[in-house]
Amino acid sequence: MSNSQALTTPKKVSTSEVIMTEMVLPQHTNALGSVFGGTVMSWVDIAAATCAMRHSSRQVVTASVDALHFLAPIRLGWIVTIKASINFVGGTSCEVGVKVTSENPISGETFHTASAYLTFVSLDSHNRPTPMPGLILENDEQRRRHSAAEIRRATRLKLKSDLQARKGQS
Repeated sequence: MSNSQALTTPKKVSTSEVIMTEMVLPQHTNALGSVFGGTVMSWVDIAAATCAMRHSSRQVVTASVDALHFLAPIRLGWIVTIKASINFVGGTSCEVGVKVTSENPISGETFHTASAYLTFVSLDSHNRPTPMPGLILENDEQRRRHSAAEIRRATRLKLKSDLQARKGQS
């Protein structure tokens, strides 16, 4: 198999999944003792970019963040787990879903604290968009996530088109 074939051969979702763990330290927190939203955003982007790079075997850039929902605070001293996996692959881009959970290590309680969807573009050696490997869906959960990602992609592309059309009118 040539290197270019290897770069476009479809891959399983599990091949590129990322699980990242962080401990909440004082420098991560605000005056309320909970994590800064920007810190969570940075962790989400790092985990998602790592996932997209694993899938594409190339450099990637963040193209968009469709949604980042903060669902519960994360406190000083807690353990944060960031899970990222590919939901959908287009021609040169992919959507990565990220789930953030936190754990109070004293009580053992866990909380779903944030979710996000990010789009990444795969780059060639000249920093131009280049094809990404396809995606092999292996179970119902992956198929459900893929279907939802298709809807988000269509919505994203329509919004882009509508905004460009409006810009041309002004």
